[in-house]
This record gives sequence, structure tokens and C-alpha cells, in this order.
Amino acid sequence: MARPLVLAIDQGTTNTKALVLDQRGAVVARASRPVPIRFPQPAWVEQDLADLWCTVVEAAADCVSAIATNGAGEIAAIGIANQRESVALWDRATSAPAGPCAVWQCRRSAPFCAALRSRGAEPLVRARTGLGLDPLFSAGKLRWLIEHAADGPRRAERGDLCAGTMDTWLLWNLTGGAVHATDATNASRTQLMNLAGLRWDEEMLRLFGIPAACLPAIHPSSHRFAVTATGIGLPAGIPVAAMAGDSHAALFGHGAFRPGTVKATYGTGSSLMTATPGLPLPQGGLSSTVAWWVSAAPQFALEGNITSTGATVEWLGRFLGFADPAAQVAALADSVESADGVTVVPAFAGLGAPYWDEDARALICGLTRGSTPAQVARAAVDSIAFQAADVFFPMEREAGIPLPELRADGGACRNDRLMQFQADVLGRPVLRSDSPDLAARGVAWMAGLATGVWRNLDELAELVPEPNAADRFEPSIAASAREHLLCQWREAVHRALSPKADTHAAH
Repeated sequence: MARPLVLAIDQGTTNTKALVLDQRGAVVARASRPVPIRFPQPAWVEQDLADLWCTVVEAAADCVSAIATNGAGEIAAIGIANQRESVALWDRATSAPAGPCAVWQCRRSAPFCAALRSRGAEPLVRARTGLGLDPLFSAGKLRWLIEHAADGPRRAERGDLCAGTMDTWLLWNLTGGAVHATDATNASRTQLMNLAGLRWDEEMLRLFGIPAACLPAIHPSSHRFAVTATGIGLPAGIPVAAMAGDSHAALFGHGAFRPGTVKATYGTGSSLMTATPGLPLPQGGLSSTVAWWVSAAPQFALEGNITSTGATVEWLGRFLGFADPAAQVAALADSVESADGVTVVPAFAGLGAPYWDEDARALICGLTRGSTPAQVARAAVDSIAFQAADVFFPMEREAGIPLPELRADGGACRNDRLMQFQADVLGRPVLRSDSPDLAARGVAWMAGLATGVWRNLDELAELVPEPNAADRFEPSIAASAREHLLCQWREAVHRALSPKADTHAAH
């Protein structure tokens, strides 16, 4: 019998990755494709659904071809990790998109969210869904898509339109339009799921104007959703056996199966997440969410979402006219020992956790006539660590258990200077994953659990590698120096916040 393999699709904001893992957790095939992104208006971010699906088919087909050539085994299951909160609408009969994918960064629903907040709806939304009122989440964007589709409200009410996050769109296409479903992690990021009941909340549907008829069924993350259809460009009959938002899958891929571990995923934006002993009810600007659902009961978590981290570095590189923005800014930042008092607050589309101030605006402060582009670059990179610290400290308080270290993953964690600075401003060790594919690994493990490739969490725990010495960063500055840096950062954030902002959560 051929060795069982798991195909993991990691559909991200800027690229789609496909990986094939064997039972030992080793990657035996890998491929990727860039995902085009559009900015049709200031603060609007969208993608073409057909283009996005093509990147999945092409990357996955490359992996299927590779394992056919190298004889590594046969694909026993498929898992999907996806960019979260991004949402779409399509025709149930034809599968034709009824609008763009409104990406998680998109702020087109800001006026509607502000109107709900002015009506005093936020406490109810937070109590039911674990999330504050912010355009980051899916519900407001989905309302906009329905209102702007041809005859959208009536078609959605009749169920002629299908709505879903990107996991749902991919599953729909993988099954040839046979299955309209999502998992609890993605549903928990929409503002439409009752977090305690794991079901669509009727009051939230009325509040946001979303008909239940257009929404997918909610299932566990590790679950045999369906099998692949014929004629989609991939082999037919393979179980699609897991779906999870990328940040949730990354925490699972760290092997953080029990409370007490916090991870930071450094991407375009960033997410800090930690599993909690029960369903948390945070008060300090964080969100409650489903970490994953792989057994009889879901695992809950606390999370803080940061809007602009890697995007900050990319922006500065484009602003400076660099041909390779991210790499050249990182190199420029490394050319100086510190930002020398310069601070960048990257509130290009407001600030996320723990401030949730959509009206905050980006700024650079602390400049002198002696300031150089290198110091601004250093400050841009440092802002990633400062924003993570703003989430880490309230997260530890809200979790009610010690968080003795930070696990790091994502593209920016390869920057040694950033990881050292992160350890310095936290006063905690930072352990960097040696894998660039934590989300893919996590969702592959979930799919393998559903199909018998792996039996239980203890078996998966044995696959988690010990961190190398070079990937462990210890704090290297005195507590007084740390507090000085944090005070300087918080003063700059205070300048960037709008007058209405509540800043208590970060202090």
C-alpha cells in the first residue's frame, strides 16, 4: 500500500502555497503562486475570486505532479488554511462570482460599523461573537457585497447566492459546487457566529442584514467535508478533511495544543493567539475566538489582530522607491544599531488590537535634522515588535495564566534583529519556528487526524521539532531600558490615536 500523504493548501493574502507532508511530518513537495491584489479606492482591498482559485489549482497540481514523479506516496487527504475574514459572494447555480473578494484589510464597511457602534450595538456583538465592531471582520463586508450585487438582497434571501470566507469558496470549487460549508474557526471571525453555541446567531444576522439562506454550514475544523470532484484540475475522490483560518492552523502547527503557549504570526499583518482553559470574555481590547475544533469540544483562544506589520516595511520600501521594498528596507534597518528616537506608528488603516481605532492615522515622530532613512527603516521594523508587545501584555492578563515565552512564525521572523528586539521589549524569550509553513503543517495535521494518517494529539506532539539554539532569542536589555522604549512607543501611539480612542488596554 502506498504511503499516505496529506496535501495542505495555504491560501494567503499575497500568495497561495501548496505542500505535501508524509506521516513523519516531512515536506515531500512544495509549490506556490502569487495572488494579485487590487486597491480600487483608498482603504479598499480586494481580489478576483477566479484568479484566486486558479492559484490554488496551479500550486496544488504542481505538488500532485511532483509526488507522481518522485513516488513519495498517495494523497490521502486535503487540508485548507486560508486568509481569514476575507469574504465573497457567488451564484449558487453557476458558481460565478457576484463581486470581488473583500480582503480582510478592506475598510469599505467602516461607515456601517461606525453606525452600529453609534447605536450602542458593540457590547451585544462582543458578547455574542467575541469580537468588537471593526471593518476587519467579515459581516460588514458581506453586507456591502450583498447590497452591491445585482438584485443581491433578494437573491441572498432566496439562497440563490452563496456567501463564504475563502475556505468556503475553495471547498465549493474543490467539490464542483456540491458542498457549501465552513469550519468553526473561520465562522468565529465573521461576527455572525454565536461563539458559545457554535451556530449562526439570529440576532447578529438581523443586525448585519445577512440572510441565513446564503450562509454555509458550520463544521469542526478536522472533519471529512467532502471529496474532490472530477474536472477541477486535481485528482477526484480525495477527502477534503480539514479547514482552518491560517492563524489558528499556525498555532496548531506549533504543537500548542494546550493553554500556556502564545504564538505570533508575522505576515502582512500579524496575529497573536493563545489557547485558553475555557471560553474567555476579554475586557482589554482582545478577541475571543475558536482556536480549533478537532475533537468532541472546541478549543477556545484569545487573539489580538495587528493590521500592519510586514505591510509597513513594504510601504516604506515603495515610498523610498526601492526595487525590492521589503528586502532593501530590512537591509537598511540593519545598517544602524537603533532608531535613535525615531518612531513609526503604522496606522495606515487605523490601529487594530488592543486599540481598535479605525480613525487613527500613521505618523513618524522623533525626527531631527540628523535623522536618516536608515533610522526610519529601523523604526518601521521595530514597530512590528512594539505592536506585538501591545497585544502580549493584555493577553497574559486576560488569559489568567503565565505566558513565559513567545513562539514566532511567518516571513518577518527570519529577521534576527527583529526577533532580538521582540525579546527585548517583551522581557521574555522568543522561540522562532524553523518552518516557514506552520499554517500548512497545522491544517495538514488536522486533515490527517480526520482520515487516520495520525491517531491523536500525542502522536502529533512527537513530530514537533525542538528549536535550534540559533532560533532562541533571550532578552538582552535592562528592565529600565525596556520601559523607556515602551513609554516612547506609547507616547507616539497616543499622538496617532483619534480623540475618541480608548487606550486603556495597552497600559
